[in-house]
Amino acid sequence: MNWRRLLLGTPMGLGALGIGFWAQALMPGPATVNGPLLEAMLASPPPHATPKRSAQDDLRGVAAERSGQRGASLALAEPARGQPLNLEIRVSLAREAASVSLSATGPWWLRRRDGSVIRQGAAGEVLPISAASALPAEVWLETTAAQAVSLNGAAYAGRLRVLQQGGGLLVVNHLPLETYVASVVGAEMPSSWDLEALKAQAVAARSYALAHMARPASQHWHLGDTTRWQAYRGLASSTSRTRQAAADTAGLILSYQGGIVESLYAATSEISLEAHGHLGASMSQHGAQALASRGQRYNAILGQYYRGASLARLRLGSG
Repeated sequence: MNWRRLLLGTPMGLGALGIGFWAQALMPGPATVNGPLLEAMLASPPPHATPKRSAQDDLRGVAAERSGQRGASLALAEPARGQPLNLEIRVSLAREAASVSLSATGPWWLRRRDGSVIRQGAAGEVLPISAASALPAEVWLETTAAQAVSLNGAAYAGRLRVLQQGGGLLVVNHLPLETYVASVVGAEMPSSWDLEALKAQAVAARSYALAHMARPASQHWHLGDTTRWQAYRGLASSTSRTRQAAADTAGLILSYQGGIVESLYAATSEISLEAHGHLGASMSQHGAQALASRGQRYNAILGQYYRGASLARLRLGSG
């Protein structure tokens, strides 16, 4: 089973991200998040007085509150649904590649940055691109809404952006956040697991993604697709059950003191303790499944592992 590693080498790559996450007016089409640009947080954060100064302090703060909550209900209150926020996430699929093969399950168009068409093809027709190709430094592969784009035979929702960088190719998947979450759930957990465990995973994955949309790894992409970040396999790991888990928790994230919890998780409690124990709060995926099999709902599962945090929901406007 995949489990997420700590993001070593980045100053805020550990723990809960305590960035105040309020933002600019949304532009037409999918919104992206760059820095504190999200007029989209809602639901009241927990009534704490002073935000912590660092990511590590935030997770330790979440963990410290466990002692004061013994015997109390651990289920996190669910915020009311609002108008959903249409966010687009950017996931790096290939970096410094010498060549890639692009295609789509439907008709496709290769476009310049300004939208003009360079080339078009039929469903299944493969377009090889190398770093030496006589193409613009930035091109986009698009298909029709009901179809998927393909990179080296793997299918993805959304669009693919190909950039020539440093003698190689960078390929970035632009897609809706909730579509991404459904794929991560299936890559991080067996989709046959209890739906409540899948829903807990969806909230954790969404929180982690939002934290990296606020603090992107690059000007071109928010996070990668491997377990250094959280596993993402495109449409291969998206099933009806993982899509249901994402839809049932749409927009829900973990919040602490008005910020977004960069929620850590691992396959088992032992791995979680070894990797994240010094931070104090991390979800065991097998533990989540065990709790769900005993009738626990996703918000109680999250409350078990992230005590002191709360659930918040993304929505249009500032509330």
